Amino acid sequence: MQQPDSDLGSDSDLGPDLDPGPATEQPPSRAEPAELAGRLRAVIQQLLPLLRGLSRHRDLTPSRTAALAALAAHGPLRVSELAARMNIALSTTSRMVDLLDNSGWIARRPDPADQRASLISLNDDGLALLRTVRRETTGLLSERIAQLDPDRQQLLYEALPALEELVAWEKPPAGPQPR
Repeated sequence: MQQPDSDLGSDSDLGPDLDPGPATEQPPSRAEPAELAGRLRAVIQQLLPLLRGLSRHRDLTPSRTAALAALAAHGPLRVSELAARMNIALSTTSRMVDLLDNSGWIARRPDPADQRASLISLNDDGLALLRTVRRETTGLLSERIAQLDPDRQQLLYEALPALEELVAWEKPPAGPQPR
C-alpha cells in the first residue's frame, strides 16, 4: 500500500489508490506504524479546529491554551522552562507570556533562586478559564462520542492507554542529533 504524504489533509482526499476499500475487507492483522501515524495526524488536525471553532473563547489560541495547561501542570515556571516544555522559541514564549499577563490569566513573581528571573504561574482567573475551556471541550467531545455505536465507543476507550503513552514520552534532547 502506498504511504500517504504526511503534509496532506485527510486520506480521503488522496484518490482511489489510497482508499482503504469496502468496509467488508478484513483489516490487516497488524497495522503499520506509518499508516497509524498518518491517520492519527489527520484526525487530530481535523478534531482540534472543530473544538476550537465551537469555543466561546476566541482570544484563547491553541498555543495560549497549551501554555495555560503547562503552567497548571508544572508551574510556576521560568519563561525559558515553559518554552522548553512547549518546544517553541524563547522569544515566541516571551511574547505569549506577555499576552497571557495582559489578559490577566497569569501571575509573575521574582524567582527566589535568581532575583533577575521571574516565575510565572496561573492566577485564579487563568485557572478558572482553563477549567471552563476543558469542560466545554470535554462536553463537545462527549456529545460526539455519544453518537458513536457502543462498539466504537469501546474501541476508543481501549485505544486511550496507547494514546496516553504517546504523549507521556520524553521529548528528545535539544541540539543536533547523531546520524
